[in-house]
Amino acid sequence: MRALRRLFCTALAGLAGAAVLPAGAAEPQAGKDYVTLANAQPTESGKKVEVIEFFAYYCPHCYAFDPMLTEWVRKQGDNIVFKRVHVSAGASAVPQQRLFYTLEAMGLTDQYHTKAFEAIHVQRIRFANDEQVFDWAAKNGIDRAKFVATYNSFGIGARLRRASAMMESYDVQYWPMIVIDGRYVTSPSQAGKGAGPGLSETQQQQLSLQVMDALVAKAKAEKG
Repeated sequence: MRALRRLFCTALAGLAGAAVLPAGAAEPQAGKDYVTLANAQPTESGKKVEVIEFFAYYCPHCYAFDPMLTEWVRKQGDNIVFKRVHVSAGASAVPQQRLFYTLEAMGLTDQYHTKAFEAIHVQRIRFANDEQVFDWAAKNGIDRAKFVATYNSFGIGARLRRASAMMESYDVQYWPMIVIDGRYVTSPSQAGKGAGPGLSETQQQQLSLQVMDALVAKAKAEKG
């Protein structure tokens, strides 16, 4: 698990309070604060702007970013269509990936998403195998039989395959990673890179949300 974190989680560094957050990010710079995908991906959000987060439950940076991101999504309201994609990251992460998509399929994401993060990062439950996931679900009040049936269903297998295909299409090499309307890619580390050295992780997260605001506005204007 630790090796996976080192290999796949976004590298975020800097001491808290080491730098002052830039005054604004109304005009984020391409190639610094964000990058544009070489091949734009289709969206299914109509006139609304699609926002996708690629993340993993085991990733400490995804866990740290989640509260800010959730609040940002809440404030955006009907302006966006927000989706999460739990990345594929080897066999050891499959139970966590299946956990996410099972919660999603059962309509339980809002209620249990944060609890799943906390199980790993606070309670130190590794979710290293299916039984650990089943036990956690049952202890948290989810019908075990229904959860297990959904977890092992063809539909969840299809969602995992879809996640792998999306990672390839969007060229996902690190997480958390945010894609705005199938074209613009940013993240706390990407936005922090644009601001220069010395930002704390929290400052990078805050700056990335400013960049996301600007990119949502840009994508919305381009929709006409």
